[in-house]
Amino acid sequence: MRIRSWNDEWATPTVGRVTSALLAVLAGLGLGLSLIIAIGAQNAYVLRQGLRREHIGVVIAICAVSDLVLIALGVAGLGFLVDGAPWLLVAIRFAGAAFLLVYAVLAARRAIRPADTLRAADGGTARLAAVAGTAVALTWLNPHVYLDTVVLLGSVASTHGDDRWWFGAGAGLGSILWFTALGLGARLLAPVFARRVAWRILDGTIAVVMAGIAASLVAGAFTR
Repeated sequence: MRIRSWNDEWATPTVGRVTSALLAVLAGLGLGLSLIIAIGAQNAYVLRQGLRREHIGVVIAICAVSDLVLIALGVAGLGFLVDGAPWLLVAIRFAGAAFLLVYAVLAARRAIRPADTLRAADGGTARLAAVAGTAVALTWLNPHVYLDTVVLLGSVASTHGDDRWWFGAGAGLGSILWFTALGLGARLLAPVFARRVAWRILDGTIAVVMAGIAASLVAGAFTR
């Protein structure tokens, strides 16, 4: 009697197996998009860089790859590390709040005193290191990203059993699609942002959003 191995099962997948994997991918895609499509510091930054066309490819790559890494950690079952180290999230909260407040002040200053030459398609006026560093900070200094990806997505992925990596793949695909669409699609709004008042409204909104998130991070540290 021949015993089927794990490799045999995947070498000749059944209809049921393919259907199960596809459903897991779709579930991951749906949950991933529902968590990421929201007005937040990271999305606001991607939108702004997309409008200015400043190293937007690098920004998209940093945000998407960061999500892929965090989702993989969650699917691998490392969510317990976040739950077991509350002091780490507290430290990230205050570091993230400080960074967001600084960025909010800069955005508010741009809203009050916009640059004379600011246009949606300026592109390349900011240094790559500064743009990339801001994208990294807005991603990794946000404690909510760990709760959403490592803990929440990881927990839901575990309910899919052997299909948990397909679930993770769907969630990762959602991140790639969203950041790409947001960053590259922003150029469609270029005619609107040819006017200085549009930039003032955007930067004012970004300042309010980031200041609000910073305040919520600090408040959250004292209500837990």
